[in-house]
Amino acid sequence: MKANEMKKGMTVTVDGTLYTITDYQHVKLGKGGAVYQTKLRNLTDGGIRDIRLRSEENIEQAYLDKRNFEYLYSAGSEHVLMDLETYDQITLDDEQFGEGAIYLKPNDQLQVSMYQEKPVQVILPNTVDVVVTDTPPEIKGATATNQYKPATIETGANITVPPFIKVGEKIRVDTRTGEYVTRVKD
Repeated sequence: MKANEMKKGMTVTVDGTLYTITDYQHVKLGKGGAVYQTKLRNLTDGGIRDIRLRSEENIEQAYLDKRNFEYLYSAGSEHVLMDLETYDQITLDDEQFGEGAIYLKPNDQLQVSMYQEKPVQVILPNTVDVVVTDTPPEIKGATATNQYKPATIETGANITVPPFIKVGEKIRVDTRTGEYVTRVKD
């Protein structure tokens, strides 16, 4: 594909390495033609790379196969997932899985992007519903100011919650930021 056809979120290969386009800008230089200043994130190690491309330059687009998986369990630094179509199980280590394991419970569903039958990216649901297992009691008058208190959720992760949240309540947590979103009514 030509560089002027790229879009944010596309997956491309540069020098045999898999990247996702996180940002690009069309820049007109003083002398010479315009270029695309492109920011790429390496899908294997998470590193950021900046490259310049002329609009007529070709860039190789990589097609990822996105599959639905179910999170089964974690054992140490390994996380076991099951493909919902074939029921095959795969094991990913902490580096492949990323930070998201602290928000997942068994049977939660997520997506895994596969490239040449190898998992390259785990896509968590944007939010998860979890139960608060430990938090200090409500402080009188704390609602007047926007004070948050620490809480532990059922997966063992530590987050901050508003002062009115009590132990045993179900809450929604944003997996991208680790922040409290809202209470969940059953």
